[in-house]
This record gives sequence, structure tokens and C-alpha cells, in this order.
Amino acid sequence: MKTIDLEAHFLTPELLKFGEKRGNPVARIQPRKLGEMLLDVGEKRQQSMAAAGIDMQVLSAVTPPLQMFEPAEGYAWSQAINDELSRIVKKYPDKYLGLAAIAPQEPGSAAGEIERAVKKLGLQGVSILSHARNEYLDNKKYWGIFDQAEKMNVPVYIHPATPSTLMLGAFSDYGFPFSGPMLGFAADTSTHVMRLIYSGLFDVYPNLEIILGHMGEGLPYWLPRLDFAWNAWWVNNRPAIKRKPSEYLKTNFWINTSGVFFQPALQCAYQALGAERIMFGVDYPYQLNEEAAQFMKEADIPDEDKQKIWGLNAQKLFGL
Repeated sequence: MKTIDLEAHFLTPELLKFGEKRGNPVARIQPRKLGEMLLDVGEKRQQSMAAAGIDMQVLSAVTPPLQMFEPAEGYAWSQAINDELSRIVKKYPDKYLGLAAIAPQEPGSAAGEIERAVKKLGLQGVSILSHARNEYLDNKKYWGIFDQAEKMNVPVYIHPATPSTLMLGAFSDYGFPFSGPMLGFAADTSTHVMRLIYSGLFDVYPNLEIILGHMGEGLPYWLPRLDFAWNAWWVNNRPAIKRKPSEYLKTNFWINTSGVFFQPALQCAYQALGAERIMFGVDYPYQLNEEAAQFMKEADIPDEDKQKIWGLNAQKLFGL
């Protein structure tokens, strides 16, 4: 069994420079140290992994947010990122898996890039940063992206982004990170997930696999409330989905522990979803490998289930 970190990030030098020009958060949060850690995929990163007992990372580029670029610009950057990510994965096949970057604001090109990334570049999944230019992907014009992911048999990681303009006003007064990892990320991503479920996406694509970080963006805590509010006797506009919301979350979604090293939250997710749907995650380099590994070592979970979370579930999902 390998210990696999489901959320680790990287940048190319060109993308880092471009992001700084566009006001990317990396430029505002210890840019030198954080930038160096994002750029490094070699010795220092791998030493940090080894010290924490982590065998592999699943790499993705999440900054700057491609989904907010002009469509052609976002598509061009997604290709450049994926080419570099493929080079990294091929250079260190025992250390990294890669999630392809896409720009969903151009759905046809994004679907084509998924096929190229999987078939030609050898990447093992897709990373999407929540909304596309403030529009959520429950809109059917984006469903070709999910259709392609299901056809390619690869998971889609929905990574948080700063909330769309539909809700951003409630967060913008207090800036970043209030609009980001403190609360905004989870609010936006969990809203997006529920829109996907309510849209009927998973009835059309029943084999689609979605990954969520950060202990499921709070959704495991809300499972009974989600079902109650969907099926209450007084609800008149119930969406025409075939199953309870919680059933989709238990069958089409995987979560990881990235950035939420809080034992009560892990116990909630463990009891709500079961060990079969939870994977280990760090959110490196924004969070540190040793902290994440120590958190899992201390978890009050049977060893058999810990092994699933440490790596067996990821090996199953990615067909390792």
C-alpha cells in the first residue's frame, strides 16, 4: 500500500509570473517562500514527503484561476500546464499523479483537453476550480465536460475558488482569506455540489466520480438536513432527481482530509460516509505534510479503515 496525498499543488515559473500580474493570492501571502515551494517538484518536496511517510502526491495547479480567464486564454494556459505536468509525472512516475487543468468556460475545448490529457499526456484526472466565470457547471452547456470525464473513466476534482458574484458580496468586505479558505471556499464549493446534484447530472452520468477536498467542504455534517429539506412534506418544488441527495454524495463523491486536521470533523465524515469514501490529503504547500500525517496517525479509526484512507481508496480510484 502507498500513502497517497490527494491534494498537492504546483506552479510553473511562467504561470507564477502571470498570476502575480493578475493579483493572484500567491503574490500576497509570503510570495517568495510559498512560490518556491509551489515551483519545486524535485528534491526538497520529495524529502518533505518522505519525512512524513507520504509516497505519492496527486498534483494540480490551482492558481491563478484559469476559469476566470478569457476562454481562449484559459484554454491556452490549460494546455501549457498539462504539458508541464505530464513531463513531471513521467519524470517521477513513482512520486506523482497528475490532474489536468481545464478552462470550463469553453466547454468544447475543455472536453477535448481532457481527452488529450488522459490519452496523450498520461494524466489521471481533471481539476476544476468550482465556477466558470461566475457560472456553475450545473448548466447543461457544461455537461460535455462531465461526459468526457466519465468516458475517459477519470475523476473530477472540484477545488474551491473564491465565491462567485452570486454570493461574493457577503465575503468581500473582509477580504482574503475570509473569502477563501476561512469560509468562502467551502460555501462556494458546497453550493456548486448541491446544484450539480439537483440538476440531475448524476442520473445522466451515474458512473461519474467527483473528488472534494477539505473533509467534503462541510457536506458530511449536513447529510440528514439535505435529505429532510429535499423530501419534506411541505416542499412543492422538489427537483426531479431519482435519489436522495445524500445517496449521490455516498456513491458519486470521494472526499479527502486536506486542510481540515480536526478529529471531530474526521469522525463525522467517517460515520456519515464510511472509510470507503475518504482519502488522505494535505493541501501542500499551503498546509504541511507532517501536520497532515500526524493528524491521521492520531485518528481513532481502526487500522483496516485507516489503510483505506491512507492509500487503498486512492489506488482503487486511480486504478493503480
